[in-house]
Amino acid sequence: MKKKNNLRLQDPYLEREREQYEHPLPSREFILQILTEQGAPMSDDELLDMLLIEREEEDLFSRRLRAMERDGQIMRNRKRAICVMDKLDLVKGKVQGHPDGFGFLVPEDGSADMFLSEKEMHQVLNGDVVMVRQAGVDRRGRPEAKIVEVLERANNKVVGRLYEEHGIQFVVAENRRISQDILVAAGGAGDAKTGQVVILEIIKHPDKHAQPIGRIVQVLGNYADPGMEIEIALRKHDLPYEFPNDVQKQAKAISPVVSPEDWAGREDIRNLPLVTIDGETARDFDDAVYCAPEKGGYRLVVAIADVSHYVQNNDALDREAILRGNSVYFPRRVIPMLPEELSNGLCSLNPAVDRLCMVCDMHVNSKGEIGEYRFYPSVMYSNARLTYNQVAEMLAEPDGEMAKSNATIVPHLQHLYELFQKLLKAREKRGAIDFETVETQMIFTEQGKIERIVPVVRNDAHKLIEECMLAANVCAAGFLHEHEHPVLYRIHQGPTPEKLEALREFMKEFGLGLTGDDEPQAADYSKLLKSIKGRPDAALLQTVMLRSLRQAKYEPENIGHFGLGYEAYTHFTSPIRRYPDLLVHRAIKAVLHGKKYTPAQKWAELGIHCSMTERRADDATRDVEAWLKCFYMRDHLGSVFTGTVSSVTSFGMFVSLDDLYVEGLVHISELGKDYFHFDAAKHHLLGERTGKSYRLGDRVEVRVVKVDMESTKIDFVLHSEVATGDSEGADKPKKKAAKGKKKHG
Repeated sequence: MKKKNNLRLQDPYLEREREQYEHPLPSREFILQILTEQGAPMSDDELLDMLLIEREEEDLFSRRLRAMERDGQIMRNRKRAICVMDKLDLVKGKVQGHPDGFGFLVPEDGSADMFLSEKEMHQVLNGDVVMVRQAGVDRRGRPEAKIVEVLERANNKVVGRLYEEHGIQFVVAENRRISQDILVAAGGAGDAKTGQVVILEIIKHPDKHAQPIGRIVQVLGNYADPGMEIEIALRKHDLPYEFPNDVQKQAKAISPVVSPEDWAGREDIRNLPLVTIDGETARDFDDAVYCAPEKGGYRLVVAIADVSHYVQNNDALDREAILRGNSVYFPRRVIPMLPEELSNGLCSLNPAVDRLCMVCDMHVNSKGEIGEYRFYPSVMYSNARLTYNQVAEMLAEPDGEMAKSNATIVPHLQHLYELFQKLLKAREKRGAIDFETVETQMIFTEQGKIERIVPVVRNDAHKLIEECMLAANVCAAGFLHEHEHPVLYRIHQGPTPEKLEALREFMKEFGLGLTGDDEPQAADYSKLLKSIKGRPDAALLQTVMLRSLRQAKYEPENIGHFGLGYEAYTHFTSPIRRYPDLLVHRAIKAVLHGKKYTPAQKWAELGIHCSMTERRADDATRDVEAWLKCFYMRDHLGSVFTGTVSSVTSFGMFVSLDDLYVEGLVHISELGKDYFHFDAAKHHLLGERTGKSYRLGDRVEVRVVKVDMESTKIDFVLHSEVATGDSEGADKPKKKAAKGKKKHG
């Protein structure tokens, strides 16, 4: 007995457990140590006896073991004995499904993905967390996994469409990574009708022998109902779209006007003729600017809505803002990060009202270099709400009607434009990469469908505001870096060695080279971009360069921003719609008060989460735009268009249409009577017999032959090879019979 007591007292984390719990149990680390030292799986009784777990402790101890099991530290074998996971050569990770039925295990430790066959995928759904054992390699040489245990189910509710075959009802998920049909339990369809979009609650998850089963808990409506594409995207991507009661209550309790007590500790800058400059459809204005010449350069004032004054650390508004991470901008609808009382009201720098803000007050010299700067909380007054087009018109026509009606503002805009020219030169000297991309805007009918898609022309007013925001963001990063205060930096890494090598090999074919040896900088990319300007193949070369770079993300470790050419960069200018900006404001305020800001979560966790919510928003908006474009293209079936090959894959090539800004697939089987081989490094498909090549950037003429609303895919064929009748069968619902029969036995 004494020996056992001593064993439990040997727990190196005993003091920690005593601090956290009234009745401390053996720590997880000590349990793993004991199990490892035994060198073999142990039964519950053996472990309880060895650690002298009293009867009244057994429930709590069992709960700890279950938590360790859930976290992948231990597992039970067929005899229910406890095993140390590390001893079993098992890998924990997340399942990533593929529309074709197979999937991959994305390991938690960052090691290479493992292939999951269709048979293995029968027992899981996309997003589930599992333990696997490597079972060999597949025919492509990839490690193949066998699922040992499902640790966590990711899908409790699924959005999809209801179908019925031979009296059996099932739902096909809108998320194509969930390739299994989900059976509807007897009587579980409620009032839902075949073909409708529904929310299904899973009541039995899949296993080796049975499909998942669920019941319909909500009918969203018919597939083609106006706005349905957004309703689907919200649920498919798990986007929070309704504010909880406590959040709404807190928002409504805030005074709609700036109160006198809010002035404490703030500078009054209402005398400065600050203005907001945004797009025509913008509703939330989180930045205002002012510029004036001063000795040796210019004074640039960037005032940003002081959201951190109203949203306090870990209150209801803050918890919901973290969950959302950012606002999501769909065509014709916004899912805001903050309730409307703040996002369009008190935190929006509306004209002719007092507003609280955080200011970055900078001196920029005649070379466009930022010298001294300071941050301070203040009270401001916006003199005007201007649009990019209005500002561009006033700058281009200083004697025009628009300029005359804003006579007091025009001189300040002209100063801003002068400063903008200096900042542009500094940008060029810094070597920031400036890819020329075309942004588009959808113009809608009253019924909510696309009337046309038009390019958005970026004028100097857009670029002027962009440079002002970049300057403030750089100062924010520099300020926090200098004071050694943790924050989420906006980081952007250069190309991976593999992508760099592929880029250089590709450029060699065109007699071009990327300088910078093994570690090229933004200036090297910028130099290459300048050298290809004006070439007929410039779009192709720029696309390949762009794809060689990694995605920007948020991290507490500052490794600089490759694309912008900054040593330190963060986001400060949009706290209404981005949570990282709100964190930056809090950190700056803490430094100004000689304190340190500690968020509710760890900085690294917040970086991962905010990067995820940004990607989630992009994926959701992409889905909605794809659906709307498909609906739009139904009116263009059989039409012929000219376009550019925008992507080449092993199964064909995607073509972006010139006039419509819509993309579709020319399948490899439509390229002609030949065997076409895909070369990823050269971005082309090459015919084995004919030598015919289709490459990224090629100009082609295609005909629209099919629009599939369910999969949001548009199919083209090369115009010269289109036969009569190829356009029939467009927008037919997917036939589920073969798939259904096979799965239903």
